[in-house]
Amino acid sequence: MFKIRINNIEVDAEAGETILSVSQRAGVSIPTLCHMDGIEHYTSCMVCMVRDKASDSYLPSCTALVREGMDIDASGEDVVSARKKAVELLLSEHRAECEAPCRIVCPAGYDIPRLNRLLAAGEYIKAIELVMSELDAPEIRCLSCRGYCENACRRRKIDRQVSIRNIRIFIYHNLNYQGGPQKPVELTEFPDFKKIFSSRTGRIEEEELKEWLKECREAGKRFESVTDFISAGEEAKNCMHCDCRASDNCRLRELAQELGIRDRGNKVAGLPLTKKISQGTGLIFEHAKCIKCGLCVRICEDKKEEPSLCFINRGFVSLISEPLTAEFDDIPAAQAELCVNVCPTGALSFF
Repeated sequence: MFKIRINNIEVDAEAGETILSVSQRAGVSIPTLCHMDGIEHYTSCMVCMVRDKASDSYLPSCTALVREGMDIDASGEDVVSARKKAVELLLSEHRAECEAPCRIVCPAGYDIPRLNRLLAAGEYIKAIELVMSELDAPEIRCLSCRGYCENACRRRKIDRQVSIRNIRIFIYHNLNYQGGPQKPVELTEFPDFKKIFSSRTGRIEEEELKEWLKECREAGKRFESVTDFISAGEEAKNCMHCDCRASDNCRLRELAQELGIRDRGNKVAGLPLTKKISQGTGLIFEHAKCIKCGLCVRICEDKKEEPSLCFINRGFVSLISEPLTAEFDDIPAAQAELCVNVCPTGALSFF
């Protein structure tokens, strides 16, 4: 047992402990992306950097072991600057959008992608509850809106935009469907997307644009005029879901927001906008959202008898993938759930 200093706090430490674990015990918060308790440490994201003033060196706190005499700066200006650079580097090839274009341009901030998912799944009562929870006036704003959401709909660049406005107006006129809620469930404070961090994809190639169509696997008929819940659900299936399913619990987004970072939009030529979808488990992997933290690989390392995610290639072209001897559909449901639960971004999610 010996003592070290962290942010001028004297703390007891033991050989073999990491700076991060000692800091947590001392109540000093250090952000991480590639670290999780119970999983083997592997320095990747570099956002947990701290400075040892005794040796004037920068160290990744998740893997660097404590030494007697350390004087750790975990939140100084230089340390925060280093973390910002690490996050900015991750974002430079993070080709993903936190929010769908349709929701960003909506004057009311209506959660259009979520409504479409509910309707496509036949969850009509939940769709009604969502619309009612977003009412902040006697009438839905879509009645007087020019349909900015449909102008921004990315499906429009392929064939025809989803009939977002007509879907919401139909739902509004049928709020009492099959005993649905009689009054607003909960008033929603509409998000101000100008104040919320949102990453972007950068330039989208034509073939990349069509990658989103993989989520329209059950789509069929198109309905410009929505007259019942069946037509609303069928039209909703044509939504390409350009948003991120992890927008509400993405650690990368939270950290960028905390550090006051803005996404520059211009991305380093790196991972293409591609999606892999397991028809058996519903697991979705989007290469362009992956920050290569390796958590999904490491959490499955004790289950080598079954196919699991792994790294392929080396250096800047390394990717998370299924093993070369297996198919993406071969990854068992139990491992798929483990991987989704540890992913710090929306790279891994369920359909």
